[in-house]
Amino acid sequence: MPEAEFQVPLAFDYFATFLWALSGAIVGMHKRYDFAGVLVIALLSSTGGSLIRDGIFLQRTPPVLGDGWYIPLILAATAVVGLFRRRISRMPLVDQVINVIDAIGVPVFAVVGMQLSLRAGIPLPGVVLVGVVNGFGGGLLRDVVVGDTPAALKPGQFAVSALIFSSILFLILIRGLGVAKEFAAWSAILLFFVIRMLSMQFNWRTRPILPDLPP
Repeated sequence: MPEAEFQVPLAFDYFATFLWALSGAIVGMHKRYDFAGVLVIALLSSTGGSLIRDGIFLQRTPPVLGDGWYIPLILAATAVVGLFRRRISRMPLVDQVINVIDAIGVPVFAVVGMQLSLRAGIPLPGVVLVGVVNGFGGGLLRDVVVGDTPAALKPGQFAVSALIFSSILFLILIRGLGVAKEFAAWSAILLFFVIRMLSMQFNWRTRPILPDLPP
C-alpha cells in the first residue's frame, strides 16, 4: 500500500485563495489601480506561488487553469474590495484574519510543493526552494508588479527563515527519520505557525546584514 501523503482540504484551499486574493486586491486598491489592475494583483497574490512552481519548476498545469472555481473566487474577492472599499480600509480584523491564514496557508502549500518536487525527483535543496517559492511566490510577484521591494526580502517578523526551517524539518523527518508524510507535514506546519504567531505577538524581527552606519 502506498504511503499516505498530506492533502490540502479543498475547502481550505478555496478559502485561502479567496483571502489571499482579497489581500492582493486591497494592495491594488491602495495603489489606486482600476478594476482590471486590482484583479491582476489579486490573481498574482493568490496563485503566484503555484504559477511559478508549476510553470517554471515542475512544468505542469497550474491548479488555477485546471479547476473552474479559482477564477470566480478571485473575481469575487476583487468585487468585494471594490464594493466595500471604504469599510475594508478601516477594518483591522481583515489584516488579522489574513495573517492567521498566512501562518497556516504558507507552510501548507509549501509542503504540497515539496511533495510534488520529491515525486518529480528534484534534489533535496531544490525541494526546499520549490517549497519556499510555493509559499511566498504570490507575495513576491505582487510586490514586484506594484513597484515595491518584496516584503520577503526586507527585515521584519520571521517569515521566510521560519519557512526554510520548517521545510528542512519536513525533509529530515521523512528522509532522515522515515516518519510518515502526514505527521512530517503537520509538524512542519505547526513549527511555522508557532514561530509566526510568536513573532507577531512579541514583535520578533530579523535585522539587516549591514546595520545603519553612524553619521
